[in-house]
Amino acid sequence: MKILAIDYNSLMNRSFFAIRHLSSPDGTPTNALLGFAKTYQKLLNAFEPDVVVAAYDVHAPTFRHKMFDDYKGTRGPTADELLVQMPLGKEFVTLAGGTVIGIEGFEADDILGTLAAYADAHQGDICIIATGDRDSLQLASERVSINLASNKGDILYTPETVIEQYGVSPRQLIEVKSLMGDSSDNIPGVKGIGEKTALSLIQNHHSLQEILDNLESVSATPRIKKLIEEHREEAILSRKLGEITCDVPLPFDPKDLTGKGPDAPALAAFLTKYGLTSVLKAFHLDELPAADESATPSTTPSVTYTLTENPDIRETLKNLTEICFLVKADGETLVQIDIQIEEHTVVRFTENLEEVFRVLVESGLPKVTFDAKPVYHLALDRGTSLKNLQSDLKLAAYLLSNADKAYSLSDMRQNYLPHFGCSLPEEDWDAACLIQLNRAVTAIISERQMDFLYKEIELPLCEVLASMEHEGFMIDERSLTEFGEDLSAQIEQLKIDIIDLAGVPFNINSTQHLSDVLFNRLGLPPKKKTKTGYSTDAEVLKSLRPLHPIIDKILEYRQLSKLYSTYVVGLKKCIRPDRRVHSTFNQTETRTGRISSLDPNVQNIPVRTPLGAEMRKFFVAKDGFTLVDADYSQIELRILAHISGDEHMIKGFQDGADIHRMTASQVFHVPFDEVPAELRSRSKAINFGIVYGISAFSLSQDIHVTVKEAKQYIEDYLSTYNGVANYMKESVEKAKTLGYVETMFHRPRALPDINSKKPALRGFSERVAMNMPIQGTAADIIKLAMIKVYRRLREENLRSKLILQVHDELMVEAAEDEAEKVKEIVKHEMENAAKLSVKLEVDIHDGKNWYIAKG
Repeated sequence: MKILAIDYNSLMNRSFFAIRHLSSPDGTPTNALLGFAKTYQKLLNAFEPDVVVAAYDVHAPTFRHKMFDDYKGTRGPTADELLVQMPLGKEFVTLAGGTVIGIEGFEADDILGTLAAYADAHQGDICIIATGDRDSLQLASERVSINLASNKGDILYTPETVIEQYGVSPRQLIEVKSLMGDSSDNIPGVKGIGEKTALSLIQNHHSLQEILDNLESVSATPRIKKLIEEHREEAILSRKLGEITCDVPLPFDPKDLTGKGPDAPALAAFLTKYGLTSVLKAFHLDELPAADESATPSTTPSVTYTLTENPDIRETLKNLTEICFLVKADGETLVQIDIQIEEHTVVRFTENLEEVFRVLVESGLPKVTFDAKPVYHLALDRGTSLKNLQSDLKLAAYLLSNADKAYSLSDMRQNYLPHFGCSLPEEDWDAACLIQLNRAVTAIISERQMDFLYKEIELPLCEVLASMEHEGFMIDERSLTEFGEDLSAQIEQLKIDIIDLAGVPFNINSTQHLSDVLFNRLGLPPKKKTKTGYSTDAEVLKSLRPLHPIIDKILEYRQLSKLYSTYVVGLKKCIRPDRRVHSTFNQTETRTGRISSLDPNVQNIPVRTPLGAEMRKFFVAKDGFTLVDADYSQIELRILAHISGDEHMIKGFQDGADIHRMTASQVFHVPFDEVPAELRSRSKAINFGIVYGISAFSLSQDIHVTVKEAKQYIEDYLSTYNGVANYMKESVEKAKTLGYVETMFHRPRALPDINSKKPALRGFSERVAMNMPIQGTAADIIKLAMIKVYRRLREENLRSKLILQVHDELMVEAAEDEAEKVKEIVKHEMENAAKLSVKLEVDIHDGKNWYIAKG
């Protein structure tokens, strides 16, 4: 018996997005139904099954949701036009002779897995799974094949095909997912490990359990090992979430379904009703009563597009009012340039690309592209610049989707041009949609009052970041190496000390080994239990500090190990032949609008500890230059004063008062001039904690007081600064009504859980509602400052360059003879980046390395 098992939801979704909008004579959407019906018929012809079962997802929590509340929590709502068609597709399957099944508590994948297991268990039976989801590849076996739908056509996977493509067996794909996770299903995996690394680990070590049991000897970098150790529990959970269940209780025996054929008259009437005449013919039902002329689908043919290759670039640009273009490159080598010159006309350049590129970027015409930063880089590499960028569709997608996903032109077409279609091959649609897509997204940006944010902040910042990446920053590699050697020696000595205190050799990096030593051998009281044993996280260890001297050694060992692996070894790997590090600054990653970075992550350079601050000494200026470092003073508190309109806080800043001492005086009822250092430190924690919606418990941990005392401090603070109290309350209420919050510059952040019945989700969203307008506004202001500083340095023809941004701090590598001028420019532009009701103040210093320049 041959079973065809269809992943119904997957194939309906693919059909919905693959086919332009269609509707039946009565206006019912039919594009997904048409695509699915054609796919169904194609599968019947290809495999000639004895039994067809279409499995669908029931709209109810599954056992995976009970295991992990946020399972599939990142998925958006299903489009209404697709929802309408879901029952129609099921009706089609039934009329065509198939069986439709969904079981509450399980997913369609689990039903497919159970059918696969049935074939595996019955000699002579085989199963073909038809899906668009690679998750099912784990089910491939001697009797089970996976017909995977893709943009390049269907691919039939057997165990041999899986091994050939991935280098692992089908079942080992579960192990791979446990490490890399799955963003589409919100399976966490190990943060920082992608598919390539996950595949390599499983190819070498076969399973997650083997990796966890032998982590010290795993063939991976210290960074990867550390990530696995830190996210051990998430990996174990991810493996459970990613494994398809193969024992779902089916309400039938598949062999009982053989012999079912289509109900020809009813199927013909169904297809006629919805105007699917092409499917009617495919099922050889056209001799039966078919649709009359009024039953033809209300469609329009794909618009005819023209693609011309290698015209004269100057002639191409001559009559344009703006240039909508895409550049493809392999590293620094140009491969192809496409320009959409009219709504239905594309020209392509594959010859004389250097000349074409230079003429294109140097043209004064307004320009539209997708992902402009690489184009800026290509221009900088050629000693020129991209002029007059007016729209970057990737940045537009980031602003409109609120950093919820990766961005591609294909995604954008689905979101903003759902009925797009053209006569060119689908691989050319990116170049063919630029004009329409730009028109659609810029209209939405204007509607949402985000024009300033888009045009005056994000677009010009793209050029600034490209310049910063191009310039890079210099590292004193010899001093860094010496520091690393000293650090390594300290780590080794700590290992010896820890093992001596434990009285037995053990793997300090293993949570299980450490847990056994602390809670069994040394008899320390465990604080919290996880699914794999007792926790040894930082919070637990800190609470055990007074009970045994081994704890301080372990905490120091972890701190130094992280410093060594992440910032000594990691930083050295990033040094290029020019002795400089060229970090990548990400503009489309965070929901607050802050810039992030990688290779290395300069935002996380540790500075709060003396040893961590030493890292700044290795960031140096080149010969004849000095580093000018400028840092906003208490910018988030100043923004809080402005946004809340709190009179006490505004007056304090306007008077130049020490805001933390002032808060201590008012909250702790101590004369201003008599506030001791300890109370000032506590008030500083309260000031910044309030910005983040801190709880009494968290504050008590931070300032080492009881929860009751911390609660009273917060109440006294909000009583003193009642404008802040009102802001916090109103911000949450507004978010509950609108479903989002925004910065001063209308940068939004959606809060879908703000009205959740789950206290944890709702509480987190309420804290975000209070904090994001402040933190996001600070991010917007620092971006404005970067743009202003960059432009001033360029306008004044200075050799000095902006090279680094870390949180609220900017760094310029300034020529020594320009240093004083640069300090004036940077201070002026940063302090005037935005107009608030309180002054923005900047601390600025310079020196030969970052440590000195920090002041």
